[in-house]
Amino acid sequence: MLEIGLVATLVLVVAAFAYTPKEYRIEQFGLAYAPVEVEMTEITREKPREVPRKIELKAFADAIEIVRNDRKIQTDIPFDEFDENTPIELIPVEPEPIVDDEVFLVAETMPSFMDGSIEAFRNWVMQNVKFPQSALDNGVYGRVILSFVIDKDGRLTNIEVLQSPDRSLAEEAVRVLNKSPKWSPGKQRNQTVRVKFTLPVDFRVRN
Repeated sequence: MLEIGLVATLVLVVAAFAYTPKEYRIEQFGLAYAPVEVEMTEITREKPREVPRKIELKAFADAIEIVRNDRKIQTDIPFDEFDENTPIELIPVEPEPIVDDEVFLVAETMPSFMDGSIEAFRNWVMQNVKFPQSALDNGVYGRVILSFVIDKDGRLTNIEVLQSPDRSLAEEAVRVLNKSPKWSPGKQRNQTVRVKFTLPVDFRVRN
């Protein structure tokens, strides 16, 4: 049995040496191409949201004192001069003085012409105006717009022609306004003031 074991062992050893595994060779392949540069795109990352900070508001309890209605407050101000029966005096505020050259468009009391309004004066102008012969010959007609000022003494002054289709029509309208009787002047805070008016005068040919 010992000899048989030795023979078997020897056979196994010889068989182990006789068996040779295949050789594996690693062949290196030459790289004949250049490396390609690939542009790397930066990954866009969402910005982290800012978490709002908590702000603590502290009440100034020491600075604000809540006083009950039934509590008496001590003060250094003397109230001897104040009495329920003492009348309260209101100090009147003086209005600003009116400048002499100031011209009003609207006054508390508007000037009046022969105890009438501006329409009464316009009717008076239309009754006294005459159509210029030169304008009739040339077929010129239309509306003349004038402005004037009623002075503090009621005189009609500062006549200005704002619009006119012809010079002859404007001159005729100005001539009639210069003949105007005195007005009752306007008043502002019980003071006579200068007031400005605008007046249209129509020159029409009636058939």
